[in-house]
Parts: sequence; C-alpha cells; structure tokens
Amino acid sequence: MMKYGLLSVCVMISAALGADKPYQPQGAPADPKVNVRWNMYHDYAAATQIMQSLAKAFPKQCQLISLGASYQKRQMWVMIITDPTTGADADKPAFWIDGGIHANEIQGTEAALYTAWYLLEMSDRSAFIGRLLRERTFYILPMMSPDSRDAHMHKPNDTHSPRSGQRPVDDDGDGLIDEDGPDDLDGDGNITQMRVRDPNGKFKPDDEYPQMMVRVKDGEKGQYTLLGEEGFDNDGDGKVNEDGDGYYDPNRDWPWLWAPSQEQPGAYRYPLSVPENRMVADFIAGHLNIAGAQSYHNAGGMILRGPTVKGDRYEPADLRVYDALGAKGELMLPGYRYIETATQLYETHGAELDWLYSMRGIVSFTNEMFTGFNFFRRASEGFFGSREDQRAFNKLLLFGDGVVPWHEVDHPQYGRIEVGGFKKDWLRQPPSFMLEEECHRNMAFTLYQADEMPLVKVQSVTVRDMPGGVREVTAIIENTKLTPTRLAVDVRHHINPPDRVTISAEGLKVITALVSDNMFFERPTEQTRQPGVVKLESIGGNDVTYVRWLIEGKGPVTVTVQSIKGGADAMTTLSGK
Repeated sequence: MMKYGLLSVCVMISAALGADKPYQPQGAPADPKVNVRWNMYHDYAAATQIMQSLAKAFPKQCQLISLGASYQKRQMWVMIITDPTTGADADKPAFWIDGGIHANEIQGTEAALYTAWYLLEMSDRSAFIGRLLRERTFYILPMMSPDSRDAHMHKPNDTHSPRSGQRPVDDDGDGLIDEDGPDDLDGDGNITQMRVRDPNGKFKPDDEYPQMMVRVKDGEKGQYTLLGEEGFDNDGDGKVNEDGDGYYDPNRDWPWLWAPSQEQPGAYRYPLSVPENRMVADFIAGHLNIAGAQSYHNAGGMILRGPTVKGDRYEPADLRVYDALGAKGELMLPGYRYIETATQLYETHGAELDWLYSMRGIVSFTNEMFTGFNFFRRASEGFFGSREDQRAFNKLLLFGDGVVPWHEVDHPQYGRIEVGGFKKDWLRQPPSFMLEEECHRNMAFTLYQADEMPLVKVQSVTVRDMPGGVREVTAIIENTKLTPTRLAVDVRHHINPPDRVTISAEGLKVITALVSDNMFFERPTEQTRQPGVVKLESIGGNDVTYVRWLIEGKGPVTVTVQSIKGGADAMTTLSGK
C-alpha cells in the first residue's frame, strides 16, 4: 500500500511540474488558449463565438469590431490583430483578408478564421509570428456574405448555392421576387438532381460508379432523362427553379470596370450597391496602410491575379512583384496554379481583385481553395477534378458518403421520379480530414505575402562639415522587402501620397535637398521647394534611395522616413557628426 501511495504522489508532483503538458507537434499549438476544431465548418454563430473568444483571450493583440449589419442583421465582424507595443494598427503596413464573398464557398471563412487564430495563438511561440505582429497589422473579415453562408449551411442547397446575397431580386421579370427556387423533394437538406426513366434518354448510370450519371455515346440509347435540380414550377409559368435566392453576385459589384447586368450577369444596380460591399470598401479606403490583400474563394486550386477584364493591364513593374509572390504560392500550395484571370480563366467585370489593385494600389490575390490534385496527389483535369477521380475518391476515401443514392419521390408535375447525386458538402469543399491542411497552407501563403509588404528603414545617416559653416547630411533610406512602397499603378494614378523623408536639427535651415538612386549622386533630382521634407514617389522592393541635404544648424541630426504603406523609421546621429 505504501509503495503505490508513493508512486501516486510522484505522479502528482510530476504533473504539478508540467510533465503532463501535451506533446507539441510542429505547425500549431497542442494546448491553445482557444480550442477550435479545424476539421469542421462553422456557421455564423459558431464563427462569431470563435472571434469573440479570441478577442477575450488576447485582449492586447486583438480587437473585434463590426463594420455594420448585413441585410438580415448579422454583424460584419472584422478582427484587428497586431502587437500594440510597437505602435497602433494604423501606423503599420497592413494586410487585408476576407473570405466568403460567395457564401457557398465556405472554406474561405475557415481559412480567414484559422489565420486569426494562428497569429494569436502562435504570437509568443513562434519567432516569425511574433516579429510579423510587431511589424504588421492584419485586418481579417471572415464572413463577407454572412446571410447566405447560414443559408447554405442550414437550408436546402447544392454545392454551388447560394452564390448570391439574400436581398430579393426578380430574376425572371414577372413582378415576383425569389418565388421559384429549388425545392427539397425528399427533405434531406440537399438539392440534388432529378431523373426519370426513359428508354430514349441521353444518360445512363456509370458502369463502375452507378451513382454517377454519364451521357451515352452517339447512336447509343440511354436509360434516363435528367430533369435538372430538385424543384417544381412554384409560380405556374412553365419553368422550374428560375427565381431563387438573389440573384446578384457580390463579386460583380466593385467600381473598377464595372458593367451592368446585360453585359455582366450578376451585376447589381450600380458599383458598390451591395451594402455589405460598401462597408468593406469604406473600411479599406479609410485605411491607407493596407498594402496587401487576400480573398478566399473556391474551388479549382488557383492563385488568381488580375486583370480580370481583357484589354485592361497591370503595370509591368507590378507584375514582377506578382510573379515572384505567385511562384512562391505555387510551391506552398501543391496543385495550385498561379494565373491571370481574364485570359486564363474568364472575364469578370467589377471584381474586388481589380478594385484593390487599380483603385487602391494594393497587391491582391484571390485563391480558389481546393483542387482535384488533392484527391490522389496527382494532376486531375477539370475545375473540380476529373470525373474519374471524383468517383474513385468518393468510393475509396469517403466510402460513398459524397452522394445521395438515387431513390424515388413523388413530383407534383412529373409524377414518380428519382432524385440523387452530389451532396452540397461535397465537390467544392474539402472533406474534414483535408480542411485543416488547406487552411494552413493558404494561411502560410498570406503570411509570406504580408512579410513581403514594404518596410522602410533609415539605414544610415552621415554628416560632413563643409566650408562656410554648411553641413552635408546624407541618408540612405531602405525598403527591406519585395514590394515597393508604392506600386507603379499607385504612382501613375496618384492613389496614395508619396513617401516623405524629413530632417530635423537644432536651429535647422535647409538650403537644398538632392535625391539619387546611387551613392555617387549621379544625375540627382533636386528638391528646392520645402527641401526639409523630401518627397519620394516610391522606394523599390529590396532597394535603397539616397537623400542628401545641405543645411545650417548645430548638434545631432534626425532623419525620419514615413511611408503610407511601408511604415516609418527614424535615426539620430549621436553628435553633430
């Protein structure tokens, strides 16, 4: 008895000393302050709870604000994350992240939430994350269309719906609104396909995977006719499912090269006529320090850049930045392709991606999360992977759970038919065991982008006495990152103010100022008007600019650089020299 009693005491002492702490795997904490399952999807209430819990657990680094209420009165939550000991959020280069502008593309919200959680949980565990938060600010909006996100998760839908917002729209011009959407004929929460037996039909079950329907070959008679998605003619106009949720596309609502609905299906009334988008645009326009942005969509495994309209162009110097970031993204996201939207995917008028670049001067990407490559870690054709890989994956790894087996139902117009096919939670969305990896890899790409936003430094300040009591002050101003302090599109269109380099000293009188791209000041630019405040159009990525003043004045000299998107820095000479 005494022997076992001593052993129990030893175990208790060991536990008290911390020996019972969980084994820490690489990549994420095993004992987070806010414990979240990242192998599942969170609806609006659950996502809100995660954000509120993070703000409570990390009150110094995290601030939770609302941009306002959505159409159905859900708050548009934004998390502001930074290390406040090194300055306010607005004084640092900032990175914007949003997810779920197309609400059925639900893993975008999870990636945004995961990023916020990871930044906070790892802030004192990872040297990289700690430095990033000292130097950067993150503005994260996980749910850009919160109403339709909950509609997708809690109401009958297919994997593609609702892409629209929830404001009622008369799609078919009959004076009624949203009166003829899909109908869940079997009440299982999925909108699947309808089929009817037909000896002259054009479709038959796949030989190996009978739950899948395939078109018969020319000259071959099929067994079924497909009738479209589950639903019936609710309004008696002879059409089925022609007026459901919406329809307007929140990603056809942005001002740059916006086009009306007759040219761009999904456009709403006018640019930024979707109030949720207007709130986002106002926030971004009010935070000039945002230098990088990432939007999360699905699917297809793509890292998209603009332009999204043929004939539009990005500045060549800016494309070099995009190409460098995109190449790294392809490495970090196996199976993803870095492509231009307009020429390699399709045209999109009024896309957020182009508005961020062309009107705000922000390096921005749209990631289409999840790819058929992930099925078997090999190339898989098609936007959602090849049909063959879909079938094999569903059979071998989902054990058939990705589809609804065909079964009979009564249809009010067609009589006895069958329904079945893909469930709404399969095809576009990673299954649970793949979700966390998808979130982490995409997050890592955004953190790489954020780390390569501009960051200005005063590299050195030297003072040299000249004849006549004049002093020559030379400062080397450095941008230590890949992205220039102002993109070429920003400089061309004067989107943001130029960078400013100022000099101060006791009794200062500035005679003139020179700017050069080399240490020998060959072919310098002279600034005679207000030479104490030198304006720089941009400091290139991983580059330096040389500034020289002729001044009168005594004692130490302070040089300060301030960049809207690159932060600020200062250096003071220890003496007059």
